[in-house]
Amino acid sequence: MGKNSITGNFPEIRRRDRALDRESALNLLRQGQIGVLSTVDDKNQPYGVPVNYAVLHDTIYIHCAKSGHKLDNIRKNHKVSFCVVGSHELKPEQFSTNYESVIVFGSAEIIESEAKRIPLKTLIDQLIPQMAPFGDDYIDKHFKRTAIIKIAIEHISGKRRDEK
Repeated sequence: MGKNSITGNFPEIRRRDRALDRESALNLLRQGQIGVLSTVDDKNQPYGVPVNYAVLHDTIYIHCAKSGHKLDNIRKNHKVSFCVVGSHELKPEQFSTNYESVIVFGSAEIIESEAKRIPLKTLIDQLIPQMAPFGDDYIDKHFKRTAIIKIAIEHISGKRRDEK
């Protein structure tokens, strides 16, 4: 098991010289706003979708409608991956890119109960803090038609390339 794993066996990063430690990977995850949630459907077809997200207590929260392809997939297979790209800069003269990224493997859970209120407030606070004073009213208005995807992190890895 890799040092960034909580459970399970996950492959080590090939370019160890670019690997981020667990805390740096978590910090990159916390700083992001958009990530790609990847699921697999019942025909083994992968499905990746960009989503807004928030992180609370090292758990990822995503808001969505109560129906849709990603929720259908999670109901059949709760294993997901989640990818965030931080800063990036093309380096044409090097035929390369400077970047930082993080990938999470985890278990997703769909929350449709009253327990989704705190993650919804966290999403507002982290993504649009200027709207926080209006957040409770917005949540109340849309509460019944909103679900939360909660991703428990089982493994996290991050990489950074920063060549001059």
